[in-house]
Amino acid sequence: MENEAIKVGMKPSHPGEFIREEVIEELDLSISRAAEILGVRRATVSDLLNEKSGLTPEMALRLEKAFGLSMDTLLRMQAWYDASTMRENADQVDVKPFVPSPV
Repeated sequence: MENEAIKVGMKPSHPGEFIREEVIEELDLSISRAAEILGVRRATVSDLLNEKSGLTPEMALRLEKAFGLSMDTLLRMQAWYDASTMRENADQVDVKPFVPSPV
C-alpha cells in the first residue's frame, strides 16, 4: 500500500470560496437572495460561503439546479479540500500500521 500523500504544492480552495466569488458576487446576489433561490435558510448559505461548513450533496444539487454548476465537480472540490485538510492534521490521528500475526 502506498503511504505517501500526493503533493500538489498548494491547498485547494473551499468550495464556498468558489461559489461566493464565481456565482454570488458575479451575479450580484445577497446571501438572503441566494438562500431564497436555493430554498434554504440564510444561515446555511452564509456558513457555506464563509467556509464554516462543508458542501453537502443536497446543496451541490441545489446549486446545480439553480445556477447550472456541476454537482459532481462541486463535490470533488469538497472532497479534495477535506482530504487536504485531513493530511495537514494527520499527526493528530494516532493509528499504527496493521501487522498480521505470523501463522
